Amino acid sequence: MEDLTGRRLVVVTGASSGIGLAAAVDLACRGDQVVLVGRDPARLQAAAERVREYSGERPELFRADFAVLDDVRRLAERLRAAYDRIDVLANNAGAIALQPLTTVDGFELSIQANHLAPFLLTNLLADRVGRLVVTASGAHRSGRLDPDDLNAPLRRYRPMVAYGTSKQANILFTAEAARRWPGIPAHCFHPGVVRTRFANDSRLVALGMRFLPLRSPEKGAETLVWLANQAPARLVDGGYYHNRRLRRPLRKASDPQLAARLWTASAKAVGIAG
Repeated sequence: MEDLTGRRLVVVTGASSGIGLAAAVDLACRGDQVVLVGRDPARLQAAAERVREYSGERPELFRADFAVLDDVRRLAERLRAAYDRIDVLANNAGAIALQPLTTVDGFELSIQANHLAPFLLTNLLADRVGRLVVTASGAHRSGRLDPDDLNAPLRRYRPMVAYGTSKQANILFTAEAARRWPGIPAHCFHPGVVRTRFANDSRLVALGMRFLPLRSPEKGAETLVWLANQAPARLVDGGYYHNRRLRRPLRKASDPQLAARLWTASAKAVGIAG
């Protein structure tokens, strides 16, 4: 790994546990100033203590619920007020809804928390971001994205289809961000099947994960940290990575026309210029 750290500012969303916390610990130990974003104040505080325990420095904390777009807008305002530059924005926050849920903004929970919220946050911070890393997933295989109907998964709801659709959106967003913002290196990755809090919320998910080769959060975070540290010239802008290697997602997650349509639909959904 080429170490490009040197007191960079790295914002990690979904940093209260799992991959986000593991990445924050690793980056802080390398000398980066990390900023943790999470939904639950108590878990954020516990995460900050863990980062401090390992790195010797306590990170800054910002609370935001990605199921509420106004929270995302306030988060962007607070980050802009606090920092003139964000060297790395790690869009890692994610959720899986085990039943059909609609947010206060009127969107299916998975597509909002996993795609629309980070899409909005990134757009509001784009002029200050130096590099973008997005946590996607091999679950994009189950995605059935229709930019003209982002709430389509609510009909005949299946959790993994809804989740996979949001992960398909992550990959398409990354590729389109690279095209629209050539000055901001953008990459996404599949972390593998990681032992996270997802399984805590459902006996069915927990049972299914018993039959899969689970990774630790630290192992899942390795590619995130690697992408945050590699020289952009060594990476494919807009690329999708797994185990620190460039991979080819399914065609439905690599269609440039679909990516452009998704961007336009997402901008309209969150109320920004497309």
